[in-house]
Amino acid sequence: MSKLQIVIPLYPDVTHLDFTGPHQVLSRAPGAEVVVASMGGADVAAEGLMFTGLADLAAIERCDILCVPGGLGATDAMLDEAFMREIRRLGAGATYLTSVCTGSLILAAGGFLRGKRAACHWAWRDLLLPFGAIVDGGRVVRDGNIITGGGVTAGIDFAFVLLAELAGEGFAQAVQLGLEYAPAPPFNAGRPELASAQVLAAYNRRMEPLMGVRRAAAEEAARRLQPAGA
Repeated sequence: MSKLQIVIPLYPDVTHLDFTGPHQVLSRAPGAEVVVASMGGADVAAEGLMFTGLADLAAIERCDILCVPGGLGATDAMLDEAFMREIRRLGAGATYLTSVCTGSLILAAGGFLRGKRAACHWAWRDLLLPFGAIVDGGRVVRDGNIITGGGVTAGIDFAFVLLAELAGEGFAQAVQLGLEYAPAPPFNAGRPELASAQVLAAYNRRMEPLMGVRRAAAEEAARRLQPAGA
């Protein structure tokens, strides 16, 4: 029996927790092989860490699950035609299309989210609109075979939802116990509706220069949009 092939495509300036969190969980799935890949198998720098020994994304024939992480580099990735060609190719044959954080923008740029509900990091979720996606503020959102997680840490929750789908809730709960995944954050500021007005304003000021760049990139990627599988 062939292994369940899970492919995580990386690109420069990916957010490492977006993929290492799901990788930690999904690597426990029975019969699964989690392949982390980049264009040409090149090393990928991610917020001060360097990831090496990666597979060549273009050399992967197929996958059962495509899991696209987000990050600051998602802006450039969704305009990289060579990278997006591989996303469309692998996604077209995948049983599940999944993402974490702004990875959903890459799925959207691949043509997979038109008319579909999808999650994204709260600060960037409106950038899904030019692609015809239906924005959903949920932490983990499912629409058919598409499962998307919100910002960064939501990738762990997303991975447990997917693991339960693949191996059953009992197995997923046992893995949760083994990883002692029992979040108890020291601050109740993890979503904009929970953070203080001062914290939210400070974050928005910090992100303001990037917002225009990202919005322009999303609009350009939407303009270029090809049918899924093209």
